[in-house]
Amino acid sequence: MTVSTLTIRRYPDAALATPCLPVSSFDEDLKSLVDALYHTMKAAPGVGITAAHCGLAYRIVVIELDELGGRCDYINPELIWSSPEQAEFTEGSVSMPGVTETVTRPRHVRIRYQDLSGHTHEESLTGFPAICMQHEIDQLDGIFWLQRLSRLKRERLIKKWQKLNR
Repeated sequence: MTVSTLTIRRYPDAALATPCLPVSSFDEDLKSLVDALYHTMKAAPGVGITAAHCGLAYRIVVIELDELGGRCDYINPELIWSSPEQAEFTEGSVSMPGVTETVTRPRHVRIRYQDLSGHTHEESLTGFPAICMQHEIDQLDGIFWLQRLSRLKRERLIKKWQKLNR
């Protein structure tokens, strides 16, 4: 069986700043795309990926974390609640490999999403899974993770990224 992977767009590709559209067709093509995203994420390697990372403007997130029991596919995810309590975690991106920085986000969130069959679910996430989901939902909204950093940290990281890619 051939495993298909997609091409990951690299920062500052315009696709990474494009808000994604909701998925409306829950069919075999969607399942194939989500599988391709998963294999692309594993090859990167990463713990999360969106369709936007591969230049596809659809609201699809794939995350694989032990805390979540392994691979989780989220179609049309949205944040419906976030805690006032904050947490700091180191973040990076499959679209900007080799650079990371500490980002502060809400420690607890509640999300609503659809599964691959189109059924709607709600889920509460805490700690690192909550941070990952916020990071990926930001990406679906056209907000690259660097935008969550101070201007000084962002500029320093962009210079480091440019140096890595010379």
